[in-house]
Amino acid sequence: MTEKRWAELTEWPLIAAALAFLVAYAVTVLVNPVGAAGVVTEVVIIGTWVLFAVDFGVRLSLAERRGRWVIRHWYEVAVIALPMLRPLRLLRLVMLLSVMQRSAGTAVRGQVIAYAAGSTAILLVVSSLAMLDAERGAPGGSIETYGEALWWSVVTVTTVGYGDLAPVTPVGRLIAAGLMIAGIALLGVVTATLASWIVDRVTEQDEANQAATQAQVRQLSADIAALRAELNSPRPGPAPAPGPAPAPAPEPGPGEPGGTATETYR
Repeated sequence: MTEKRWAELTEWPLIAAALAFLVAYAVTVLVNPVGAAGVVTEVVIIGTWVLFAVDFGVRLSLAERRGRWVIRHWYEVAVIALPMLRPLRLLRLVMLLSVMQRSAGTAVRGQVIAYAAGSTAILLVVSSLAMLDAERGAPGGSIETYGEALWWSVVTVTTVGYGDLAPVTPVGRLIAAGLMIAGIALLGVVTATLASWIVDRVTEQDEANQAATQAQVRQLSADIAALRAELNSPRPGPAPAPGPAPAPAPEPGPGEPGGTATETYR
């Protein structure tokens, strides 16, 4: 079995595991369950971590160039090292559900937009949970509810930074730094996608104008060629104008040859 085939077989199970981890992590942070519920959420969190670790090990063993593979899949290491990043696997679901396949250009642009939107939504949810988990109850902390954490995440990812809420713990500040970088990357993706769309529209308009101009030039060239051919073609000369009619010959007088003698009768 190849690494690509293994990835195809485990795609949906890993997406389901990421979704299960997200639910369990949210319940743990927001509800803080105890007893059997707490045990279940802990088992789900640990089980998904083991599942992702096994998947990483199998794919690494099936890779042809393992060192290069690890460099290309550095985020896999981050997912295993930082459990809070496991829900990012759900981004694959966003890509699989993308239906913007009208043409090659729009397909790529649609995937970029879907990826940016999906990653932003998941990033806001996960970063808010992680920030609340790190800041709640900390001395001098100002983030005590999920609503405050979500507001802080929105303000941070959009690079607005009101400053009304700020992390005070080292883990919270690390999360904030990552979210700031993600916000800058998100703005870059949105700006680049919009610029690409505008350039495509301008290019299409220019091509249409050029096609119309070329058609007009071809028509004008054909008209000039026809006119030139008409000017160079031989024409028949003008017919001679009719001259004056010849004068009638004078009749011969008497005694002239051809005349009639006149007899006088007395």
